[in-house]
Amino acid sequence: MITMYSADWCGDCRRSKRLLDSLNVEYSVIDIEADEAAAAKVIEINGGMRSIPVIIFPDGTHMTEPSDIDLKAKLEGLKII
Repeated sequence: MITMYSADWCGDCRRSKRLLDSLNVEYSVIDIEADEAAAAKVIEINGGMRSIPVIIFPDGTHMTEPSDIDLKAKLEGLKII
């Protein structure tokens, strides 16, 4: 399962969600505004930065603020799409 750390106000998060939805990719969303532990996890993953979205893939890798092209390439590489 793909997990996305996100927030409602985040434009890049909405864009990544639209792409995943258009590709019929299942994912779960963790709202960093509602979950302080999730916000801390984002900061840990990003080396001190609170950049979102952070997308965690089933193989344990992650991407932060990926472009649609990079995100689609990652999904293809993992044979998710």
